[in-house]
Amino acid sequence: MSVPLDLFPESARVTAANTISIGDCDLVELAARYGTPLYLYDTQTILARARAYREALRTSYPGRATVCYAAKAYVAPWLLKLLAPEGLGLDVVSGGELHVATVADFPRERIYFHGNNKGEDELVSALDRRIARIVVDNLDEVALLGRLAAARGAKQAVLLRLGPGVDAHTHAHLLTGATDTKFGLDIQSGAAEEGVRAILAQPSLDLRGFHTHIGSQIRDLEPYRASVDRIFAFAAAMRETTGFVMREMSPGGGYPVRYTPEDPALKPVEMVRDVAATIAGAARTYGFELPEITIEPGRSIVAPAGVALYRVGSVKKGTRTYVAVDGGMADNIRPTAYDARYTAALANRVNDPSDAEVAIAGKYCETGDILIPQVKLPSPRVGDLLAVPVAGAYQLSMASNYNLAPRPAVVIVADGAARLVRRRETYDDLVAGEGAR
Repeated sequence: MSVPLDLFPESARVTAANTISIGDCDLVELAARYGTPLYLYDTQTILARARAYREALRTSYPGRATVCYAAKAYVAPWLLKLLAPEGLGLDVVSGGELHVATVADFPRERIYFHGNNKGEDELVSALDRRIARIVVDNLDEVALLGRLAAARGAKQAVLLRLGPGVDAHTHAHLLTGATDTKFGLDIQSGAAEEGVRAILAQPSLDLRGFHTHIGSQIRDLEPYRASVDRIFAFAAAMRETTGFVMREMSPGGGYPVRYTPEDPALKPVEMVRDVAATIAGAARTYGFELPEITIEPGRSIVAPAGVALYRVGSVKKGTRTYVAVDGGMADNIRPTAYDARYTAALANRVNDPSDAEVAIAGKYCETGDILIPQVKLPSPRVGDLLAVPVAGAYQLSMASNYNLAPRPAVVIVADGAARLVRRRETYDDLVAGEGAR
């Protein structure tokens, strides 16, 4: 097989017919049944990765700890119903994500609401649902949330998002904890201390502690360690100057995944253990009781569980050989937005010799609509089925109707059964919201 099978979901196998199966479901048969582009998720992989994070925290952190799934990576009712019985919490960043959680009946006492510009309607929704925590981002939000909570006679538990000023050594668009960032209140400038004092002055808000998130696809432990130390140093200073004692904290998420065979081997669960130990050590150093902690993996739970399937529509030889498929930037904007790299396999001819070096092009009217600039495959032919692994995160959640393309269907697979959990959009869906028809 030209692509290491370990980039595909855990249940992936090569069949006697030279095809790929996942969850004992043949990808060629799934594509014939549901059409392409098609996204599929392997529930075995999702549960295994969620449980691994949960167990890593249980064995490495002596205090109370929760794994919060980061909904922005991808969220749907079926996924939340799968994760809720595992005891995970949920990190939402919008009213829409909160609504999906409500539809799925996700336990509200495990929901954390993040975001740098929550609307009044979103905060009202969070307060009315009595979710666990609202992660406050700025002084304007402090005032708004304080007023809304007071009007309801509520005392809302909050965390304050801090900007620790840490370089996470990742893509510029994925940095969220540097000194210059739109997220949270910067420690170094004094804005974070002003935020603490503002929250403490609001009788309807209960400050529990601090949150930070320094970026995504972080491969180095040092930025996490530096961020944890700066949070505790700040918490100690606030204890001294305001009397506030931190009871909860979150180092965020950002744990990486492999997208291509060239990416180094990764062990994000071991990173979690190290971060947990770092927090426990910092608590001792700065004289705090062990705080309750949350970590926020999203991509590293669902990305490896997802596969995108496309049908080859043309093969065009020139300076490069362009293999055009029936999807592209409308269902996966990441290569265009982040220069994200992927690999692929021909799901209908897996073990044929990889004798062609090609570019995988999308069908949309943009020169930048290239899913994979260079990959070795068996010489592609019209009608072949292309499978792109590690497709479960930030693809469907960022998908669009560019060129008025219907968004793809989604199926989940397990134990030889496939279930359609999102139907393919129709052309009528594209105009359903238009006022004049």
